[in-house]
Amino acid sequence: MTSTPDLAPADPPAPGTAPDLPGSPVALWKPAPAPRGSGPRKTSRHPYRAALSTARARTGLVLVGAVVLAGLLAPLIAGHGPTDQSGLSLAAVGTPGHPLGTDDLGRDLLSRVLYGIRADLGIIAVAVPVGAALGCLFALAAAAHPVLDTLVQRIFDLILAFPGLILALAVTAILGPGRLPVVLVIALAEIPAFGRLLRGGILVQREREYVTAARVGGSSGPRVLVRHILPNAADPLVVQVAVSLTVAVFIEGAMSFLGVGVRPPEPTLGSVLSQSMPYLAQAPHFAAGPLITVTALVLGLSLIAEALNREVRR
Repeated sequence: MTSTPDLAPADPPAPGTAPDLPGSPVALWKPAPAPRGSGPRKTSRHPYRAALSTARARTGLVLVGAVVLAGLLAPLIAGHGPTDQSGLSLAAVGTPGHPLGTDDLGRDLLSRVLYGIRADLGIIAVAVPVGAALGCLFALAAAAHPVLDTLVQRIFDLILAFPGLILALAVTAILGPGRLPVVLVIALAEIPAFGRLLRGGILVQREREYVTAARVGGSSGPRVLVRHILPNAADPLVVQVAVSLTVAVFIEGAMSFLGVGVRPPEPTLGSVLSQSMPYLAQAPHFAAGPLITVTALVLGLSLIAEALNREVRR
């Protein structure tokens, strides 16, 4: 005679409920337990902090930070003024008193590169925010009315119709060489980038369900735009800032290289590089300083932009 295993009695059903019999509708409709990891993904409350903590972004921050710090500390690091001349023309690297040598006029290259960084950073620190602010204002105007939207788009098309070099030459011909024309050219070049990016984000977010719910709840148009649409449409602008800083470095360098930028003898990275061109074979170290500096700055900004872009697209 075989023994049967002891079966524990089942718990009685709660009062007012039917027992879950096999094949009963109650048993069939009972939801299965959720598998592990199927819940909502936990997102960081500080996405930009997470993006800047990656190895790619840290490398970019180190490169940009080193260049910026060198420019800010130029008066303390440089042993000479950027326009001080000595009797040593095209002195080699390692010459006493001139670690990077001198240029064709006997000016210390280390001092000119450091003060050139200061000039470049001052220009792009003004030009990019001005271009970003104007582009965002145009985008907000475009979101206000369809007629303004059409007008703003034609303004963007007009700016983009001018090649960068032609635009730089036209502004310089009107205002003359100096810092102001460089700032205006960079700002004008950045207006369509920020304007179109924010306009596209507003158009996408305006069709979201949470915007419709806010409008049904009685929120006015400006309140919906400021409280709901703009915070969700502004993330790509952070990436665009890093990209625009990179573009601004190239624009300033190109204008100074062509002689339509900052007036000499004030140094910029582009002007120092332009002055070194006739002496590349005789004194290659002449161009090494500005080339390495521009490469480090552009590479660092590109790495930061890439890290931010990956976080925004997640």
